[in-house]
Amino acid sequence: MTFADFIAPPVKLFETAGNLAGRPAYWVRGEQHWRATSWQEYAQQVKQAARALLSLGVERGDAVAILSFNRPEWAITAYAAMSIGAIPVGIYWTSSTADIDYILNHCKAPVLVIEDADRFERVQACALNLTHLRTVVQINDTPQAMSTCQTLAWQDFMQHGLLAQSSEQDLVIQKRLSAIQAQDTATLIYTSGTTGPSKAVVLSHGNLWWVANSLGQLFHADENDRMLSYLPLAHIAEQMGTMHNQVYAGFAVYFAKSIEQLGEHLKEVKPTVFFGVPRVWEKMQVAIEAKLQQATGVKARLATWAMSVGQRWNERDMAGQPTGFWLDLQKSLAQKLIFQKVQEALGFDQARMLSTGAAPIAPESLKFFHGLNILVRELYGQSEACGPSTLSLPGSTRVGSVGKPLPDTEVRVAEDGELLIRGPHIFKGYMGQPTATAETIVDGWLQTGDLGRVDADGYVYITGRKKDLIITSGGKNISPANIEAALMDSHLIEYAVVCGDGRNYLTALLTLEAQSLADFARTHGLTPGPDLHKHPLVLEALQHAVDHVNEQQARVAQIRKFAVLTQPFSIEGGELTPTLKVKRKVVLERQHALIQSLYAN
Repeated sequence: MTFADFIAPPVKLFETAGNLAGRPAYWVRGEQHWRATSWQEYAQQVKQAARALLSLGVERGDAVAILSFNRPEWAITAYAAMSIGAIPVGIYWTSSTADIDYILNHCKAPVLVIEDADRFERVQACALNLTHLRTVVQINDTPQAMSTCQTLAWQDFMQHGLLAQSSEQDLVIQKRLSAIQAQDTATLIYTSGTTGPSKAVVLSHGNLWWVANSLGQLFHADENDRMLSYLPLAHIAEQMGTMHNQVYAGFAVYFAKSIEQLGEHLKEVKPTVFFGVPRVWEKMQVAIEAKLQQATGVKARLATWAMSVGQRWNERDMAGQPTGFWLDLQKSLAQKLIFQKVQEALGFDQARMLSTGAAPIAPESLKFFHGLNILVRELYGQSEACGPSTLSLPGSTRVGSVGKPLPDTEVRVAEDGELLIRGPHIFKGYMGQPTATAETIVDGWLQTGDLGRVDADGYVYITGRKKDLIITSGGKNISPANIEAALMDSHLIEYAVVCGDGRNYLTALLTLEAQSLADFARTHGLTPGPDLHKHPLVLEALQHAVDHVNEQQARVAQIRKFAVLTQPFSIEGGELTPTLKVKRKVVLERQHALIQSLYAN
């Protein structure tokens, strides 16, 4: 694969810093307000960290691991590593000690940067196994001593870089920057493992350059844009946005203090570009609907009218059909009376590109936001494709579709319905796993593992996950993903897992959305308590939601029974990936007895 006009990501960072010098590169939320750091300062921090890594003996090709929530030090470390030919390796902030042990031993990182004392304890618990680890750098809190390697505070680490400053060191960095080739390994992305152990996805500098460059052109992003960084930086979607898309476009990144403060941050930052996984959008929808339900009389009728106008106008606009004078006039009025207030309340009043991906989202959720004139567009991608392979853009958006392929990207459907992708962004392979690599890349085509179709106009639709396919006892193949997304469109249902492999009908395991359940109890005068999920009115509402989904399905794909789980799914509990996707295998194994009971008769 050739990459014309290739510029390595760390080289581009220094180039952008030279061009935008005094403009803000990133912002950090303090106690009272956001504090900016300029592009010039950002570049200096990366170079200082690069010297520090050299002083610690990091060689070209070594892994530098990072275990932290999103913050500037994450990106600084990653770019510093790439600048000297090393390879940044993100570890999910929520990872268990066993996961940390596995990744560090797999990549053999000599240096690990961690955020705080809690992460330190998890590393220390497996320290005796980490024979390759020489240095742990701790960003927050005072680092404790570790018998197996040296520990440094971030300030001391950066001081190493300051003391090591010399023309000789800078010459080494410059030579290594100049030596970076498009095919060189740039980063390792460990898959979040919905179906099995994590694999290390090897992405090249050319992969990162091509995707960042392509997205910048498609989104027309520049230094006037703003983005909020809150999803795990160990995930390719956030890494592309926070780091690589940023340096190629020059926009400012705001680092969230936590995902729990996302709502507050959105109103403060007012991002122009925002990516959210389906659960983020669904939680917003639940909150908005709860407020709309409180409206009465004229306000309620006005909200209903505005939603109808928004949906009709956007449906025509996305289809390329004329909206007409009368509908345009109504939309303009609805914007002033309703849409503007909702958009300001969410922090989207200046947003120009809102997108969703990483998991299926119910079309009804998208239509809900369209009714508020908030256009959330689907995209499709994966770590093995360095992020997105398809995008929905203005002028080419259809509800239910994940858009059209990126330029120079080919998408076709195999005989068994699996989507195959070929393009400049396809990964190099899985590190240390040649068999898995050979099974995933066949004749240059990425075997995505996803089922889908491409319509006559080139729009791509995802219909399910090949490994999740349910084969009933009658031999019918059913993809559970879209059924689950439809169930989760109900206010009360937070997560749904459809079961039925080898059975003669489908069932579902449901977890309930806490706030929606509380609102339901208040509305119906029910007493809150641990058994609220068993109340006849709650079960009746859930049955109504299931019936509504069943109406849209063929008989063989209808849910005949369901069970409500008493405990919610969580990342810490092991049922969810860090991007809030359900680990089906984990749930099915843990709930085996309950599933059996649904088929007892």
